[in-house]
Amino acid sequence: MRKKIAAANWKMNLTLAQGEQLINDILQAGIKLQEGQEVVVATPFPYLLKAKALLKNYPGFYVAAQNCYSEKSGAYTGEVSAEMLQSIGVDYVILGHSERREYFQESNAMLAKKIDVALAYGIKPIFCCGEPLEIRKAETQNAYVAKQLEESLYHLTAEQLKQVVIAYEPIWAIGTGLTASAQQAQDMHAYIRAQIAEKYGREAALGLSILYGGSAKPGNAGELFACPDVDGGLIGGASLVAADFTAIISKLA
Repeated sequence: MRKKIAAANWKMNLTLAQGEQLINDILQAGIKLQEGQEVVVATPFPYLLKAKALLKNYPGFYVAAQNCYSEKSGAYTGEVSAEMLQSIGVDYVILGHSERREYFQESNAMLAKKIDVALAYGIKPIFCCGEPLEIRKAETQNAYVAKQLEESLYHLTAEQLKQVVIAYEPIWAIGTGLTASAQQAQDMHAYIRAQIAEKYGREAALGLSILYGGSAKPGNAGELFACPDVDGGLIGGASLVAADFTAIISKLA
């Protein structure tokens, strides 16, 4: 049974005090996770240790970094390595988010290196893929996403792939108020799973968690998560409001 995951991506938001309050509010909501369900909280780097301490006694709750560098160590001022993240007990790392690709020119080849270094230090990558609006309008989104998968993931062994979570983000639906329909989300998730099956086999594909990452909210999360190939969400803005995020967690199928 593959994991069902609600992952919060805070991006560059909140002070430490605000972040601590948000986590406490989520925990005090009394969420009862079912077997195979996880909540992942991706905080800014300065808050990771605090988030880890707050969540340590809550089974099923994990901490993620929002990025790591592609090299193990060295003269890379301002960067954070996977070894550093491992040393403070980080469980997951988001890699390839559309904002990183756009603003910091992260290529598929660089992301392949980041995937490798994260796995080398026992950190599970949440690998983001997805198409911009012009690609969706041209109806070439499948080929676009397939290239992202091929160039960043297909060098992995089947055993390594078991540690990876994929998050499909239709870039045109991030921060725009637009949301892919449940059918659009399901179609792409099914396509991604079929691509993985073709490369790694049916068993590997069926065990892979694929999250939806395009402006999911309490009002549409239930419909999205009910899709057979949607295994939860990578949540942005709604994860900054405790009531909204806990409502989304409750929709995990």
